[in-house]
Amino acid sequence: MIAAADFEAACVCQTMRRVARKISKRYEDALRPVALKAGQFTILAALKRERPAPLGALAAGLGMDRTTLTKDLRPLERRGLVTSVADEKDARVRRLKLTPQGRALLKKAVPLWQAAQKVSHERLAGVDWPELRRALDRLAD
Repeated sequence: MIAAADFEAACVCQTMRRVARKISKRYEDALRPVALKAGQFTILAALKRERPAPLGALAAGLGMDRTTLTKDLRPLERRGLVTSVADEKDARVRRLKLTPQGRALLKKAVPLWQAAQKVSHERLAGVDWPELRRALDRLAD
């Protein structure tokens, strides 16, 4: 049997979940002035594009399933930050876009996010972020 301390030190899943919770808290603390959660900011940032994004493609790009993304979109839609439109060629496809209010809030949120990014990169001092990101992406595949 593995001792608890050994398990905690060895378990990739436990370590990644602990780190993810702490990093998410850092970003959520930074984004509190604009009343956004870290995941909500990520969705808004992903929608900063010219053409509305199909729900499925957005979910895939964010590494989420469609059901979770739909649930996470509800508060953003209630706040008038995101809206959905029917696809021009296929009305069954739901496309998402930022509203003018969403764009304005994102503009306010980006400097707050940048502050959290700065702290994160400072804590990674000496680590090659692009290389680490590639390693984490391989781990997720």
